Parts: sequence; C-alpha cells; structure tokens
Amino acid sequence: MNAKILTALISVAILCMLAVAGCTGTDTKVPVPTPTPGENTTPVANTTAPAANVTLPAEKPLYIVGIDGDYKPYSYMDEKGNPIGFDVESIQWIGDEMGFDVKIQPMAWDGIIPSLLQKKIDMVYSGMSISPERLEKVNFSKPYWIVNQAVAVREGATVTLDDVKEGKVVLGTQRGCTAHDWFDKNLVQTGKMTEDNLKLYDNIQLALNDLQNKRVDAVMYDVPVIKKSIEGKPLVMLGEIQTDEEYGVAIRKDDTELLATINEGLDKLMASPKWEELKQKYEME
Repeated sequence: MNAKILTALISVAILCMLAVAGCTGTDTKVPVPTPTPGENTTPVANTTAPAANVTLPAEKPLYIVGIDGDYKPYSYMDEKGNPIGFDVESIQWIGDEMGFDVKIQPMAWDGIIPSLLQKKIDMVYSGMSISPERLEKVNFSKPYWIVNQAVAVREGATVTLDDVKEGKVVLGTQRGCTAHDWFDKNLVQTGKMTEDNLKLYDNIQLALNDLQNKRVDAVMYDVPVIKKSIEGKPLVMLGEIQTDEEYGVAIRKDDTELLATINEGLDKLMASPKWEELKQKYEME
C-alpha cells in the first residue's frame, strides 16, 4: 500500500478514537486547580438556602397574666373590651423592659389562684393582697402597693362605721377578697354577725349595684377601687378600716426564675419616671 495512503488512514483512525472518547464524559473528572497561599477557596453559597452562620433572634417568652377585669383603677376593661389599668400597664412595661411578652387574661377572682396552680395562667398581677393563707399556696413578689379597706353606703344613709365593725347591718363584698376574709374573721366567726347578713358577689360592681338597690346596707373593698367605682353614683365613702395590706404579684412556688425577673422588673419600674406617670394617670394618690 502507498505509504501516503497508509499514513492518512492511521490519522483518520486516531481522530475517530478521540471523538468516541469525548462522548463518554460522565466519568470524566475536571481537575481542581491547586490554590495559592492566602487565596479564598470557599465555594459560593447557594443564595436560596440560609447561611449556616446566621443567628436568628430568640423568640420572647410569653406569660399569661391573670387579672380581675372589674378592679378599677388596677385592672379593668375599657369601652372596647381591652384590658387597661395601673397594674395592666405596669406588667406591660415590665415585660418590655425585661424581654418578655404578656397576654392579659380577665377571670373570676375566686378561681384565679386555682387557675394559677393549674398553669392556666403564669401570674396574678391585679391588686392581690399578700396573706398567710395565700402564701401557703403561691409565692409573692416584693410588695408594690399598700392599701386599706373602704366602706361605701348610700347617700343620706344613717349607717355608721361602728355599725359595720360590729356587724349590725347587712354587708356586701366580692367573694374571695380581703374584705371577705375580714368580715368572716372579725364578724362571722366571732358571732357578731350571722352568715345570712354577709352577701358575696362575683365582682365588686355587682355588690355596689345591690347597695344602690337597697339589698345591702354597706359594701367594703379596697380604698382606690371604692373611690373609683362610686364616681357618678348616689353612693359615698363612709370611712376606712385600716388593714395595711401589701399588694404583690402571685407566682407559682416552682417558678423561681420568673419570680426573680418580676422582682427585678418592679425595682426598675418604681425607679423610673413611668411609675410616677402611672400613679398620676390613674389617680392612685
């Protein structure tokens, strides 16, 4: 065979072999260049996935705060059904300051501690007096307010404060409150008054309504609440019975961290301008 023809045939064969090799690239590895010192070899991140080193902000804890919804000026509902009041704004301020959210939950007062113990709520911040009986069940924050009991009667009534102290008239108050305890210990248990002459209500507004309707002769409750609740009604404040009750925030006994947080928050609140602002806003003094 002519040498030139043979050479041409060999060349064609080599080109065909190369073409076939190029079509089987699934196993072909692309060589990775060796990086030079100091060169950034980090691969470009997929923009559709979050970067591994991004720290998302921690979610704030949420605490459910039980209140008496008819306890003006401490905790009550406005005309739109929103909770407001001295205590409501206090815990909202503390939550902002201490880094937690709050949900205000109005509920019946005589069931509020059982609800706390059953973990339906996380605290009671609603003018709750610190008492030995309650301390057996829950812990309390440091005191943030001191109150006495006020007695309300109808305008023009001949009832005296001594009549009330001696249990000579029909008395009304909210079930489970401090006034209820005072009547029971000082009048019913001592025999000065029969249980029939002590009328108990789900909230103080119902008691005052019965006072206006002459179903009871006098109503006793915390001084600031009585003052606010009789405004615009044919009722007057007869006087005070000194009890020097201290208000605190009720918390379950095992929630020691929350107790410390609330105590720190109360310290900050009472040292801030907000404290005086709230006292003036709700006419606390």
